[in-house]
Amino acid sequence: MNGPDAGAPVRGLLPLDTTLDAGARRAGVAVLPIGSFEQHGPYLPLMTDTLIACAIAREVAAAYPVLRLPPVTVSCSHEHAAWPGTVSISAATLYAVVRDIADSLRRSGIGSLVLINGHGGNYVLRNVVQESAGSAGTAGPAASAGGGTRMALFPGSADWSAARDRAGVRTPAHSDMHAGELETSILLHEHPELVRSGHMTSDFLADDREHFLTLGLRAYTETGVIGRPSLATAEKGKELLAGLTDSFAGYFSLLAPAESPDPAPGEAR
Repeated sequence: MNGPDAGAPVRGLLPLDTTLDAGARRAGVAVLPIGSFEQHGPYLPLMTDTLIACAIAREVAAAYPVLRLPPVTVSCSHEHAAWPGTVSISAATLYAVVRDIADSLRRSGIGSLVLINGHGGNYVLRNVVQESAGSAGTAGPAASAGGGTRMALFPGSADWSAARDRAGVRTPAHSDMHAGELETSILLHEHPELVRSGHMTSDFLADDREHFLTLGLRAYTETGVIGRPSLATAEKGKELLAGLTDSFAGYFSLLAPAESPDPAPGEAR
């Protein structure tokens, strides 16, 4: 990234626990942020999805006794290939990475994994979770491929919807597709130093995207933006993260082992 903050460290991106910290937490659930490295218009960084997934994971880990993992920073961004800087891996590779991480966690005694997905194009993650539902608790060949781990994909559409309502996000979800009000709000709250000028004048709507999977995003926008970033505020970003942290309670209660410590009083919102 070229600019005044190029090369500056990004706070909160990586967990800084020691092995003693991880052992004391006795987590039965791990959270894995999955982002991307793709264009987000001329004013948000290529790592926007990773920053958002990491922000959600950090807030969740502050409120629930989970093991926060470092992020997967490159994923399935093929629909953005027309813009410089975008890098992708195949769906098969992402699938394999997640399953290997799940397998490693299971061997270390953590039997549940929540995938905190920051990129809408990672469709394969649904299949990973879907398959885990059929193999949780199994042994043998299925377990050796990452089976036996209970998984969830977070946030779901209902979680985002509730968070959007709480934050007062005005752009409908379908219209707020990429680098719009929601994503820009979270970046303004979390990393305002990374938001460049231009978001106030970059609104662009393209609700008719019938052949998006076939044609990619460039068929519908020249700038890479679809949404209304001019409506973004840091306060909305703060409330979006708070709403998602609240929503995580249902996932934690579903996946946490019975002996897992409860969230600290006043922390789980």
